[in-house]
Amino acid sequence: MGAENFKTIAENRKARHEYFVLESMEAGIELVGTEVKSVRQGQLNLKDSWCSIDGGEIFIKGMHISPYEKGNIFNKDPLRVRKLLMHRKEINRLFGKVKQDGLTIIPLSVYFKGSKVKVQLGLCKGKKLYDKREAAAQKDAKRQIDRAVKLKIQ
Repeated sequence: MGAENFKTIAENRKARHEYFVLESMEAGIELVGTEVKSVRQGQLNLKDSWCSIDGGEIFIKGMHISPYEKGNIFNKDPLRVRKLLMHRKEINRLFGKVKQDGLTIIPLSVYFKGSKVKVQLGLCKGKKLYDKREAAAQKDAKRQIDRAVKLKIQ
């Protein structure tokens, strides 16, 4: 087996700020032709997207794929609900965690794995406001330490 070719298309940076990512997994996504062409051009936004499980299937909602400009009547709604492709066991395990522990499934990134479009999903727990402040304070402290070390070296 050769090395897989990964090319990140879009990342949901807001997700890591808003949630603690407890676990991540990979899923395929069901797209139509013009959507794939638009994704290849990087016309994808994950900012306010989330996943839900309905009837034993997992769907991604709120993901915006801009219409392909050279498309025609085959262009789909940019915000349509898209089905994710995972094994039934994985979906059932996620469903149990979401219902029991009150967790959320958030798409973290979309990337090409070879020629296939994949979504990295995160099983997440929401951060409280003080958690966000604490993370920002740690980031600021690290930045100040790095700056002091850099000045000390010079």
